[in-house]
Amino acid sequence: MTLTPDSHVPPASAPAVPADLTFRTVDLRGQRLTLAGLRAAVPRAQPGTMADAEEKVQGIITAVRTRGFAALSELALAFDGVEQTHPRVPAEALHAALAGLDPAVRAALEESIRRARRFADAQRPADTDVELGDGAVVSQHWVPVARVGLYVPGGLAVYPSSVIMNVVPALAAGVESIALASPPQKDFAGLPHPTILAAACLLGIEEVYAIGGAQAIAAFAYGIPATGGTAGIDPVDVVTGPGNIFVATAKRLVKGVVGIDSEAGTTEIAILADAAAQPALVAADLISQAEHDPKAASVLFTDSEELAAAVRGELDRQAAATKHSARVREALSGPQSGVVLVDDLEQGIAACDAYAAEHLEIMTADAAGVAARIRNAGAIFVGDYSPVSLGDYCAGSNHVLPTSGTAAFSSGLNVTTFLRAIQVINYSRSALEQVSGHIVSLAGAEDLPAHGEAVTARFLTGA
Repeated sequence: MTLTPDSHVPPASAPAVPADLTFRTVDLRGQRLTLAGLRAAVPRAQPGTMADAEEKVQGIITAVRTRGFAALSELALAFDGVEQTHPRVPAEALHAALAGLDPAVRAALEESIRRARRFADAQRPADTDVELGDGAVVSQHWVPVARVGLYVPGGLAVYPSSVIMNVVPALAAGVESIALASPPQKDFAGLPHPTILAAACLLGIEEVYAIGGAQAIAAFAYGIPATGGTAGIDPVDVVTGPGNIFVATAKRLVKGVVGIDSEAGTTEIAILADAAAQPALVAADLISQAEHDPKAASVLFTDSEELAAAVRGELDRQAAATKHSARVREALSGPQSGVVLVDDLEQGIAACDAYAAEHLEIMTADAAGVAARIRNAGAIFVGDYSPVSLGDYCAGSNHVLPTSGTAAFSSGLNVTTFLRAIQVINYSRSALEQVSGHIVSLAGAEDLPAHGEAVTARFLTGA
């Protein structure tokens, strides 16, 4: 479900929206492409965008690191039109937001929380103890990080669901200190949207900040020192959450200072469909993600020209009727979207693995069997009744997922994001003695004799 441009992004001149929706075609039929060739052929956003964002984001990070709250206040005014003295959301504002929440929305959030908790609770891995010999025990214990910073985007839409997706797995992991940030909103007295605050309050999160985008990531990663009696912001161990290209870039730049979940940038959907798929459903799901952002990616992989033609017709019809028509048409007409024609299902699976979609829907005969063959995707949605919208809200899965092909090596947000595996080695004297000769031999082979001597010293007379 990631993302919309956050309100903190400086306005740019809007590109012209195409008069007619153009959903381009990439024809891979008859080509035997390598993995590199497939990755180059599938639709992607135009290069250079990330490099442009990196320069701007680095400047924001430097400003926040060096000037703390003063920089945050300047950025809130410049990007959000909000004057701040301190970004901390008062406790009374959280409780007021929950008290004023629409009962139907509250019921929906509570059901989403219930399902997400059940799935998250089942994800926690068990500790492991392995006895390798008498007195030789190696263990692996899972320990939660001490403090996390969770980011919830703002801008073109409101994302209380992202509060749930961030908070629930952190709580299931046992994290004790949780801070949440979301962009300040001029329409709400400089606070994040009330529905965001209500969701945080519903989950028991008390430390909430009205900070947007890259500056929020920087504040979490490096902390903000207290000044003149003003409470600071403690640095965190892990930063998670979706956002726009600026948020994703900031997360990449602070990775190593803190842990991150993944680079969850502008949203994308891929659908692998055959001639049996229903064009109206395929189009509806492509539009559902295009609705997020003019830069959102919607890609159809199919071996059926007839289906592709029918989906184009449905896209024209449905895009004209939907609320955010201009945004949808721009996203569907961009270089990051289109239909990819393949020879057969085998080539379609290979192309989908090369694309490594954030969201991948399978709308084919034997959809479950096809889904089982996919290696690279943030989340896989199987069949006609598992649309991405289900995962965005109430499936129980997490919608904070890797984008831009990073699903080939990254996972979506889950409980283990907030856990560390610590290995514990506990050998007795006799157990060490059994392997001491091997240690000395390997230390010699690596020309590190002191390693061996550290072992033999334990068996010298009087040791």
